[in-house]
Amino acid sequence: MTTVGCTPFSIHVSDDALDDLRRRLTQTRWPDEIPGAGWDYGVDPAYLRELCEYWASEFDWRAAEAEMNARPQFTTTIDGQNVHFLHVRSPFAQARPLLMVHGWPSTPLEFAKVLGPLTNPVAYGGSADDAFHVVAPSIPGYGWSGPTTARGWHVGRVGSALAELMELLGYGRYGYFGTDMGAPIGTQLAQRFPDRLSGLYLTLLQSGLRPLDGVPTAEEQAQIEANDRRRAVDTGYVAMQSTKPQTLAYGLHDSPVGQAAWIVEKLRSWTDCDGDLESVMSKDEILAGVATFWFTGTAGSSARLYYETAAFNGGGVQRPRVERVSTPTGIGVFPKELYPTSRRIANDHYAVEHWTEFARGGHFAAAEQPELLVGDLRTFFRGRG
Repeated sequence: MTTVGCTPFSIHVSDDALDDLRRRLTQTRWPDEIPGAGWDYGVDPAYLRELCEYWASEFDWRAAEAEMNARPQFTTTIDGQNVHFLHVRSPFAQARPLLMVHGWPSTPLEFAKVLGPLTNPVAYGGSADDAFHVVAPSIPGYGWSGPTTARGWHVGRVGSALAELMELLGYGRYGYFGTDMGAPIGTQLAQRFPDRLSGLYLTLLQSGLRPLDGVPTAEEQAQIEANDRRRAVDTGYVAMQSTKPQTLAYGLHDSPVGQAAWIVEKLRSWTDCDGDLESVMSKDEILAGVATFWFTGTAGSSARLYYETAAFNGGGVQRPRVERVSTPTGIGVFPKELYPTSRRIANDHYAVEHWTEFARGGHFAAAEQPELLVGDLRTFFRGRG
């Protein structure tokens, strides 16, 4: 690994910041509620109180911090922006580089359960030939890469910045895994630098894809209509973050309970958990991610990615592309993922060579179903240099 231009990094939150967090949590002014409404109006007040009481009195940030610092982390500056990343090297010489990019509301912590099996498969019962060197950056504006300090950090600019990061690390050709906003970022990277990617593996395709012949099958039409119904009730956050992110930031930046509510609602809605979020993510896992946004003050800058991408796309956060992605593409289809589409439609827009439909799992596949994801990544990238 080249270290030129990269600085080793360790997370350390001050005791004063921890004390301030506890004070804010214990002095929260809670809103009223409709008795027995549960999650109907948004986050269940009873659950949020329980979670935030745990955050204030039992959650051990120092333990979470130590776990994060056990992995090699670095920062560098690209296009004027601080970029934080994990670089977990495999012990095997034949390992292939893999760039893994998270989305919102997430950080590279989402990949914690897959880093060991991907980088050292032998220790997990696999073959050394399936080993990867993993680079997992924090998206500019997110977590320890944030906040952004200039306009224009949309998915295309992020894709170009990550291509520069991989070049800086000495990787001229590599695989890519993307989820949520990591999917359009990877799509942009593939379109801008097609010769650099050995393969593109996505778990989410952009909302609104249509068949190029303009004639969906009956099954595809039913899927499109189901996606439209979901968008009608589940994309208020997109409207806010893509139009008025600064207005939103005041509340989330000042209130840890507000920040937790904004994230937890999506964690529960987007996971394959049957309404019980803690059946797939522990309180400690949930709060490690929420606390990262809180301590880095990146509620606003992470939301700005939606605003900048909407401007980049001419007014929409996501829109169907005209140019087909030629990079060999693998799609992992998890049943509770947002906005599913058919393989036929996906292949109209990507060079789909691999398509796996799983029996369980949702939007945060690496955290929810790490073994399934690792197995499919190994299968797709096997033999791709």
